[in-house]
Amino acid sequence: MDLYNALALLLVTAAVFAYINHRFLRMPPAIGLMVLGLTASLGLVGLGQLGVASVLSLVELVKRLDFSTIVMQVMLGFLLFAGAIHVDARRLGKLRWPVGVLALVGTPVSTALVAGAMYGLLPLFGLPTAFIHCLLFGALISPTDPIAVLSILTKANVSKSLETKIVGESLFNDGVGVVLFVVTLEVALMGPKDVSLMHALAVFAREALGGLALGTALGLGTAWLLRTIDNYQVEVLLTLAVVAGGTALATYLHTSGPLAMVMAGLLVGHFSRNARGVLSDESQDYVDKFWELVDEVLNALLFVLMGLEVLVLHIPGRTVLAGLAAIVVVLAARLAAVWVPLVLLRLVPSFRPSDHGLAVLTWGGLRGGLSVALALSLPATMPRELLVGITYVIVVFSIIGQGLTIGPLVRWLGVGRPATPADGRLREPR
Repeated sequence: MDLYNALALLLVTAAVFAYINHRFLRMPPAIGLMVLGLTASLGLVGLGQLGVASVLSLVELVKRLDFSTIVMQVMLGFLLFAGAIHVDARRLGKLRWPVGVLALVGTPVSTALVAGAMYGLLPLFGLPTAFIHCLLFGALISPTDPIAVLSILTKANVSKSLETKIVGESLFNDGVGVVLFVVTLEVALMGPKDVSLMHALAVFAREALGGLALGTALGLGTAWLLRTIDNYQVEVLLTLAVVAGGTALATYLHTSGPLAMVMAGLLVGHFSRNARGVLSDESQDYVDKFWELVDEVLNALLFVLMGLEVLVLHIPGRTVLAGLAAIVVVLAARLAAVWVPLVLLRLVPSFRPSDHGLAVLTWGGLRGGLSVALALSLPATMPRELLVGITYVIVVFSIIGQGLTIGPLVRWLGVGRPATPADGRLREPR
C-alpha cells in the first residue's frame, strides 16, 4: 500500500503541476514541471527542517520510489520507443552519417574529456576521486537525453535538418552512453587489472550490436504482425507488448535495451507509415495518439520525480560548487564532441554542414533523467553521493538553463523555421 500511495502522490502531483504550468506559467512542459517540482521540494525541505511531521512522512514516501529502477527498467524503454516511432526514418536515413558519427564518435570523446578534466578538477574542491570513477561520471553525463531533447527541443522551431540530427543523435548516443557506462562499471567493479581489452570490447559488442540486432528483429517482427490484422485495439496492444517484452528480453540477454527500443520504434514507425497494408488510417491514428499520450504522461511523471528528488538527495555545499564547475567542463566536452565528428564528416563528399550547426548541437545537447538514473545506480562502494550530487546540479542547469534559452538562441542565429500547429514531432505528413 505504501508503494501505491507513493505512486498516487507522484501522479496527482504531476497532474496538478501540469495544470498550473499550462494555465499560468506557459513554460515548455518539461521545464515547467521540473521548476515546480524543485520549488515545491525546496519548500518542503524547509518545513522538514522545522520538524513538520506530515513533510517527514512525505519524504519517506518519495524514498520508496527507486528513481534509478523506475527510469532504467520501466520508463526509459517506453519513452525511447514513443520518441522513435514518431521520427521520420527516411529523413533520418538521409542524415545517417552525421547522426551515426555524432553518436558513435562524439559520446566516447566527451566521456574521455570529462573524465580527464574532472580527475584534475575535483581535488581543487577537496574531493579527490579515482580516475575510473571520473570515467564512470564521464560515461553517465556525456549522452544527451532524448527524453529531455524530445520534450524541449522540438518546440524551439529548429530547422528540420538540425532537429533531425539532434533528436536522432540523442536517441542513439543514449544507447551508446549506457553501453559505455555498463562496460566502465564492470571494469570498475572487477578492477582494471582483471579486465582485458578483449573482454571490454566483447561486452561492448554484446551490448551495442546485440541491442541493435534485437531491436531490428523486434521491429521487423512487429511490422509483419501488424500487416496480418486490422484491429486497432490489438495493434496498439502489440506495440505495447514489444516494448515491455523487448525490454525484459534485452535485460535477460544482457544487451542494450535502449538501443533495441530505438531500433524497434524506428522500424515500426517507418513501416506503418510507408508500407502498404501495415496499418489502416484508423489504426495509424490510434497508434499515434496512444504513444503520444504515453510519452506525455511518462514525461510529466519523470520531470516531477526529478524535481522531488531534492527531498531525498543530500548535496553538500562543496558538491554544489564542484557541480557548477563541472557544468563548464561538460559543455566544453560537448563542444569538442560535436566539433570532432563534424571535422570527420567534412571528408564525406555529400556532407554539407549547416550554418551555426556547431552552436545549436552543443547547446541543444540537454542532460536529463537518464544521467541521474545512471548515477543513482552506482553501488555504495563508490563515491555515489558525490557523483549523484554533481550530476543533479548539471541536469538542473541543462533542463532549465539550456532548455529556456535554446529557442532564443535558434532565433538569434537565424536557423529556425516558422512555427506551425503541427510542431512537436518529427512526423511525416500523412
